[in-house]
Amino acid sequence: MLFFIFVTMIFDPAAGLLTFWQQIQPFDTWLLTHINQDWSSTFLDTVLPFMRETFFWIPLYLFLVLFVTMNFGLRGLWWLLGIVLTAALSDIISSQIIKQHVMRVRPCQDASVAQHIRFFINYCPKSSSFTSSHACSHFAQAMFFFLTLRTVLGRWTGLFFVWAFVIAYTQVYVGVHYPFDVFCGALIGCGIGFATGKLFNNKIGILRLA
Repeated sequence: MLFFIFVTMIFDPAAGLLTFWQQIQPFDTWLLTHINQDWSSTFLDTVLPFMRETFFWIPLYLFLVLFVTMNFGLRGLWWLLGIVLTAALSDIISSQIIKQHVMRVRPCQDASVAQHIRFFINYCPKSSSFTSSHACSHFAQAMFFFLTLRTVLGRWTGLFFVWAFVIAYTQVYVGVHYPFDVFCGALIGCGIGFATGKLFNNKIGILRLA
């Protein structure tokens, strides 16, 4: 079956992509439903919707900006530029390229799915569900943080991936993305963050506390 889908996507990309979504839809919907309903709690219902909002993480961003700029001076400013570049690339690749060419209806916009899930936010975006830009952006940042700050923060840099995972997981929990959208967004994001992180370390140098 996978070989058939692969061949179809080569000779007829539109039909092949449609077949692919049809194949993964049952499992994706099953996992979405479990995350959204069966693996839920009153605490998660209250807390997780805030996790996806930028304002919730402002203290973390401020801490990182102050910590890096105060300790590394000019190289700290280059680090901030690296973060901006990472975020920009994530948005361009996920939102401006992939979403514009691969249309997948979000679960909260699909009448056959929406009636079976709980919805926690004020609106359901009409843009493509594939890929999750939240997952792409935050995993890109997490990888960049990990590569550029691991000599400074040590084992604590692994928590950036936990942070990105929580935000990505929330996208499924609140019903705006399927798990596959989030998984692919995370993979692409890690690739972007790996590229920008390696570029920073090679061109600007590895950050080390004196």
